[in-house]
Parts: sequence; structure tokens; C-alpha cells
Amino acid sequence: MREATGRVLDEYLVVAAAAGDRRAFGDLARRWNRKLIAHAWRLTGDQEIALEAAQSAWVEIARGIVRLRDEKAFPAWAYRIVSRRCARLIAARQADRALAASVAAEPPPPPAMTDDAFGMRLEAERLHAAIRALPPAQRAAIALFHFEQMTVAETAVALDIPAGTVKTRLMHARLALRAVLEGDDHA
Repeated sequence: MREATGRVLDEYLVVAAAAGDRRAFGDLARRWNRKLIAHAWRLTGDQEIALEAAQSAWVEIARGIVRLRDEKAFPAWAYRIVSRRCARLIAARQADRALAASVAAEPPPPPAMTDDAFGMRLEAERLHAAIRALPPAQRAAIALFHFEQMTVAETAVALDIPAGTVKTRLMHARLALRAVLEGDDHA
């Protein structure tokens, strides 16, 4: 229910911002800035580039929001803008390097009291490590599809790739994660 309420609020803010409501645009930016920075971080692995990409993306979002015809498309549209900004910044700064580095490690949860909780914590840490070990393209697809709960089509728009490529990246990422988590490191 909370997710649906959040989407409705975002849609309202997009419509209001497109109509020139600066406060609505500010609220939209506050709601989405962390997600866009996180997306840029997943793509680049570099905090400075991620912050610069998100900041320049907001300039493009501010200029282009009046042309956005479907307020429901805002998440995919915004992620796509960030994806393109990241690509431009990487190309400009590191033309000879492929996208590299891993997502910053999230702080581990506080120590658990029970054996079950401890086991779950270890599994979560293994999962996070396995996700960080994925190639950046797969990591970005997994994060948008599973963590941001975007559809395959929305993920494709956000990453500026065909939907079939999203499905392929998700399949390969899942296979790699399963191999690591089940102990078959040869896959």
C-alpha cells in the first residue's frame, strides 16, 4: 500500500512540477535524489562521478519535465537520464577503462542474538558480496528490477537497452548469484 501511495505522490509531484510548481519539483528531487545517486554509483562505482551525474541529470530533468507526457514514466525516464550522464562522464574521464569497481558495501546489520538471525545475516552478507561481484551491467539490471521494483520495460528504458537485453542480464546475474550462494563457484 505504501509503495502505491508513493507512486501516486510521485505522479502528482511530476504533474505539478511540469506545471511550474517549484516546491513540487523540490519535493520530487528530495524523494528521488538518493535513488538516482545510488543508480549512478552502481553504474560507475565512483562516488564523485555518481554525484556529478545525478546533479547534471537534475538539470536535464528540470528542463525536460514539461515534455514528459506520462507522469508514470518518470522513474524510468529519470534513471535513463542518469544512465546517459554516467556514460558521458565515464567516457570523458576514463576513455580507456571499462566500467569497474563495486557498489559500496552497506553497513552490516547489528549483531544478532539468535542462531537463526546470525545465519540470516551471514546469508545476507554473502548475497551482498555476490551482487557486488557481478559485472556492472548485470548489477544495475538486478538493482533496478529487484531493489527498485521496476518492470523489465522500465529497466530497459532506464538503462537505454532493449528489454531482451535486460532479461538476458537478469538471467546471467541470477545464474551467477545462484552458483555463488549454492557453493558452485565454477559456473
